[in-house]
Amino acid sequence: MEKMPYRPESVIRHTTVASASALLGAPTTGVTSDWRQTLPVLTGRQVVLREMRLSDAAPLHALLTAEEVARFISPPPTTVEGFERFIAWTLRQRTAGTYVCFAVTIQGFDSPIGIFQVREMERGFGTAEWGFAIGSSFWGTGVFQDSAELVLEFVFETLRVHRLEARAAVLNVRGIGALCKIGAVREGVLRKSLERNGEFLDQALYSVLEGDWRASRPPSLAPTALVH
Repeated sequence: MEKMPYRPESVIRHTTVASASALLGAPTTGVTSDWRQTLPVLTGRQVVLREMRLSDAAPLHALLTAEEVARFISPPPTTVEGFERFIAWTLRQRTAGTYVCFAVTIQGFDSPIGIFQVREMERGFGTAEWGFAIGSSFWGTGVFQDSAELVLEFVFETLRVHRLEARAAVLNVRGIGALCKIGAVREGVLRKSLERNGEFLDQALYSVLEGDWRASRPPSLAPTALVH
């Protein structure tokens, strides 16, 4: 999702830490039957995906504003305060039932090292778009693959998505390779569709269909996500 749905100018500028904390509320435990109330915790082989928290702002700012990470995505918030507003925005959108954002953490460590976003493109999540950003220190470690498998299961089993799309800058070889690893199919090129630093870049459109995802899984494979 290299054109991220969040725009800093769309957030009321006088949003305060106190009001953001009220939106986030207290941590919840136990199994939730409605992701609109709170996101489930998804546990993989080496990662844990959870709801975003206000305290995630500083570590995410440090990781996701690095040039090598931000190069091919819409500009992330430029300050910790901007990330706090972004986190509060993700909670409002999730409550509205149009968008989810998971923080990626390593098992045994609660500090986030990346995010996965999913937004509906048509009412009811029949078609959705997803995107991700992982701190460069964790590239090539299997964190993306582990996280992506959890998100795909959530998307197709919980959100009931039929078609999941992603856009990747044609120059983003690493991002495209990551999408291909999880079975995404390239469908075409969106010419000059992403503006970065005053330059318009071509993007490739990739998709994962529910039927293809199910067919790619061994019949005896149990769900990999442990939902708390």
